[in-house]
This record gives sequence, structure tokens and C-alpha cells, in this order.
Amino acid sequence: MPAIGYVTRNGEGFKGQLRTLSIRADVEITPNRAKANEAQPDYRVTTGGVEIGAGWIRTGEMSGKDYVSLSLAAPEFGPRRLYANLGRAAGQDDDDAYAVIWNPAD
Repeated sequence: MPAIGYVTRNGEGFKGQLRTLSIRADVEITPNRAKANEAQPDYRVTTGGVEIGAGWIRTGEMSGKDYVSLSLAAPEFGPRRLYANLGRAAGQDDDDAYAVIWNPAD
């Protein structure tokens, strides 16, 4: 699966950039401090102060390890949502470096 960006752990959240053929956007993935129930996201995804998505902590079926599953939506993405996961960035020695791995819905 292709990486569509890279982020670095920044305290309790993440900060980095989405990069596709036509999009370059600085993003922040911050904890949702207003989370009131399990249906609400664990993280909010913003760029330039505009919320473009959310993230949920999930547990891998095979590994049993937690990861963040993202759902992103913006006019630049077209009429559909973009789904991605935060995963270990390939070739990185930094434990705080993550790739935003595109997860096509179809």
C-alpha cells in the first residue's frame, strides 16, 4: 500500500504532511479531548486550522498492537472519503516516524 504522507509523533499527537500527486498539506493529528463515548473519534485531523478528518485507535487482528485508522474528507479528495492507517515508516530508525498508508475502500 502506498504512503500518502509522513508524520512524526508530537507529544500525544502527530504532525507531518500529506503528499499525493496533486496535494501537499501540513497536517496535525491531535487527541480528541471532547470524546464523550466510544463512537466518537480518538483523534481530530486538521490542516491550516480546518478539520479534514478523524482517527480511531484500533487493534491489529494478527499483531495485537494498536494503530490509528484515519478517515479523511475534503473537496480536494473528490466526493469520496480517503481512508488510511498510521504505520511504521519503512526504513526509519526513528520510533516516532510514521507513514500515512492509503487504504483504498474498493
